[in-house]
Formats: sequence, structure tokens, C-alpha cells
Amino acid sequence: MKRHLYFFITLAFLTLWSSCRKDFEFSPSTGRLHFSKDTVYLDTVFTNIGSSTYNLKVYNHSDNDISIPTVSLALGDASNYRLSVDGIAGKTFQNIEVQANDSLFIFVESTIDINSLPSLDGTFLYTDQIEFDAGSNLQKVELVTLVQDAVFIYPDRDNTTKIIETLKLNIEGEIVETNIEGRELLPTELTFTNQKPYVIYGFAAVPENETLTIEAGARIHFHENSGIIVLNEASINVNGAYSNDQDLLENEVIFEGDRLEPEFSELPGQWSAIWLFDGSKNNSINYATIKNATAGIISDGNPIGATDKLIITNSKIYNSSSYGILGRNTSILAENIVINNSGLSSFAGVIGGKYNFTHATLANYWNYGFRQFPTVLLNNYTIDEDDTIIIADLTEANFNNCIIYGDENIEFILDEVEEDQADFNFKFTNCLVRFNDNNDEFEGENYDFTNTNHYENIIFNEDPNFKDSDLNQLHIGDESAAINEGNASFASQVPFDVLNVSRTAAPDLGAYQHVTFEEDTTP
Repeated sequence: MKRHLYFFITLAFLTLWSSCRKDFEFSPSTGRLHFSKDTVYLDTVFTNIGSSTYNLKVYNHSDNDISIPTVSLALGDASNYRLSVDGIAGKTFQNIEVQANDSLFIFVESTIDINSLPSLDGTFLYTDQIEFDAGSNLQKVELVTLVQDAVFIYPDRDNTTKIIETLKLNIEGEIVETNIEGRELLPTELTFTNQKPYVIYGFAAVPENETLTIEAGARIHFHENSGIIVLNEASINVNGAYSNDQDLLENEVIFEGDRLEPEFSELPGQWSAIWLFDGSKNNSINYATIKNATAGIISDGNPIGATDKLIITNSKIYNSSSYGILGRNTSILAENIVINNSGLSSFAGVIGGKYNFTHATLANYWNYGFRQFPTVLLNNYTIDEDDTIIIADLTEANFNNCIIYGDENIEFILDEVEEDQADFNFKFTNCLVRFNDNNDEFEGENYDFTNTNHYENIIFNEDPNFKDSDLNQLHIGDESAAINEGNASFASQVPFDVLNVSRTAAPDLGAYQHVTFEEDTTP
């Protein structure tokens, strides 16, 4: 009992002492602050687009509680930087207290208008300083941002209602309002050059009977929930190129999000899709990289036209949060393409259609969560809102000299609803595939791998020896099971790989001829 009484008396005394203690006595700082960095580099941003938030840690290594008389931006209120100190936003702060052997965080953001800046090789450098104290105690931390000029394409906003313009679609001769934010491209916007990057807000729609031409080296960036729509009777032609005299990256066309900071460089789902509406035609994509979308390409309709709805060659699609390419009762010709890291399937040809893939590397090493779908999915049906099954012909689906692989046991599924009058035609020829049916779950004619009408010269579950699938480096090495396994007749149709290396003498499977990987000598 005495011990308990002693404990409560002591606790009461400590509580009384702390409550009666005078406020900390803070003395002025003496110019001996320490910082987590001497320069805060805010990664490249587009003009008038806000940056990410960066932090600076300020240390008081002394044994005294100090007060910093002023913390401010050197350019004052005119600065394009914004600070937050102790949770308070502003550009100038007074008497910032830091206890002995403690620290505080300063957060920095910027939104910069490029029109007021001096040019630096097509980009613009903006600098300022955070100043701590003044006079002989003055200390500074530099702030540096590289700003890119751009062509901005965005829908109108009503200044009164703040409602953003939405697309109006001509459906069977009737103008239909949609809730898709965006607008049709103007005649002056139908050629994207490589002079400046393009930044698109909402959906930029290619008008009926028009063609959007994208020149080699163009860079197209999309804001969240944005993309390109190609309307009925319209086309998109992406004319990237490869040159032996220049690095491929200088000539290919790149589609990605509008956040340029490193942490966004491989982040899936930053923008929506390139969407080829039913009725669009003569679409072509050559030497492009499409990355970090929800679906890289969605192609709808036109399964039996005289020409394929989409011809895509020498291109790569990475980090799609749903599909790399989603074809819905459409027609696609694909050669020398690489798709990886998709939340659902890297390629899905659904509700039938017509698909021909030659020398494609279709892989899926999705590492952002559980994946339910295989790398390649084919089916011939859909279910409408009344739960009615609608079946369509899979006229053809041919995969020639391809690699179909990933980190799941089953990496292609043939999901057929059988009907006497419906076609379900497919064939895999000279392919390296992952299909490891340990539990004998897949049976029936579609999975009869001895049937040469569907399967010919297939290599199952052997190592493709990708350089680094997690980094989307799907070049194959000296130990790949795909080496020299290509059918020469298909290789003659696509005589050079995606890096412009000849494959006619001894074709490997997939989009790349094999190389010898350099050894990593990092200690």
C-alpha cells in the first residue's frame, strides 16, 4: 500500500512540475543550422503544371533551443515556389523555433510560367533560394527546377458554371452528348511534331473523316483520365522511325503521363488510353512506346474490313493497369511488338475478331498486386446488360514466331462459347509459351497440343532468358530457349527485329534477336 501511495505522490509531483514549467527559452540562431541537402532539385515539370512536393530537413545540432528570426524565399512574394513550414503555407516566416538537437521539415512545391523565363536549349531553368536569417547569420539552400514548354490541348471550361466541355458523338446520324471530358482536335492540331511536347487534358478526339498524324520523335503526355479517341471514319498515323545514325529514343514516339518526376516514370494507370472507336479506320502505329496507361490501346469494331483496323509495328507497351492492347471484335496486325506488365492481360482479343501477331514478345510480370488474367486471352462472346450471351466469330487469331510468357503457370486462355455457326479459329506456330497445367484444368479440343491445325512447333515452359522483365527489358540472352527457333517464312515477312537487327539468317522467337548480356561488375 505504501509503495502504491509513493508512486501516486511521485506521479502527481511530476505532473505538477511539468505543468508549472515555464515555456522553453529560445535564443536567436547563430547561423549554424545544418541541412539535409544544400540544393533542392525539383524534377522537370511542364509550364503551369504543379510539381510534386519535395522536402528539406533543417537540423539544430546545438544544445540550445533556438529561434530562426526569418525563413523566406529570396524572391519573396514574386517567387514561383511555395513553402510549408511547421504546417503553415507561405513564402516568408518569422521566429521559427527548433528545440535543441531537433529538426524541422520544410516542404517545397512550384508552379512556373515559362513565358517569363530565359530559354536553355528548349527547356527553361528556374531558380530561387530559401534564406535562413540575415546578415552575418544568413544561410541559404538553393532551389532548382527545369521547366519544359509544351503545346497544351484541353477542353473549354464555362467560367460561370465551371462545367468542363464534354464530347458530342455522332452515332448513326444522331448527335449524342457524353460525359467524356474533352473536345475534337482543331484542323491546326491534326499534326503533332517533335518541336515541343504535347500535354493533353481530357480526351482529344480525332474528328470524323480526319487523320491525326504524329511525326517521328514526338512526345505526347496525358493528364489523369485523359487520352486520344479516334472517331468514326477517322484515323491515327503514328510515324515513329528507327535510324542507325541516331539513338532509337530520338525517333520513336512516346505516349506517357504528364508527371515527369522519377517516381512516376514506371507507374501504371496515370492516363486512360488510345481508343480506336468502332468505325475508325486505317490506323497505324510504328516505333512507339506507350506506357503507364490504364489500357495502352483499345480497338473496337471493324473485324472484317479490306484492311486491318490497326497495324502496329516495332512498338512497346508497358505498365498498363488493365490491358496492354484490348481488341473487341476488331482486326489487328502486329509485328515486332513488345508488351509487358499489365494488370489484366497484355493482349486480349475478345468478342471474336481477327488478329495476326508475328515476332511479338507478349509477357506479363505484373508486380503491383494479384493478377487474374493470363498474358493472352481470346474469346468469342460478351454478355449484355440482360445477361444475354452474344457470340461473334473469331475469324482468325494467329501467333507466329512469338514468345508468350509471364510469371503465372497459365499464360494463355482460349475462352470459347461453342455454337455451330460461330468460328473460333486460332493457331500458334513456332512459339515459346508458358502453359503449365499442373492440375489438368484445361482440356478439350482447344487445348489438344497434338492438333497441328492449332499448334505447330511449340516450346512449352522453357526459359526465355529475358534480360530483366521487372524493368521491361525483354531482350533475350544467350541461354534463351527461343534462339534459332523461328520459322524462316515468317521471319522473311519481318526481316529486322525491333532494334533493326537482321533476323533472316537464323530467326529467334519474339521481337528481339538474342544478345550477350554484359556482366554486372558492380561490387
